[in-house]
Amino acid sequence: MTVIQWILGSVTLLFALILTLVVLLQQGRRKGISGTISGGADTFLSKGKARAVDAALARWTKFIAIGFFILVILFLVFPLLGIK
Repeated sequence: MTVIQWILGSVTLLFALILTLVVLLQQGRRKGISGTISGGADTFLSKGKARAVDAALARWTKFIAIGFFILVILFLVFPLLGIK
């Protein structure tokens, strides 16, 4: 393996781990009956903060996923172009 392959592989693995972490940190869309019961204790400000954090995580998920796919495509294209 060449240096470029090691670097691309390491960065791709890092992107995959970060993408997994960001997706797992997001709240689920369906809360069910337990969310209804425990959700009554939330204040107005904490609900807004949760939505802002969830929106930021969703935005980061998009950017990281796009970067991950670009890295995977580069990983596939470099050998086809003869870049080692």
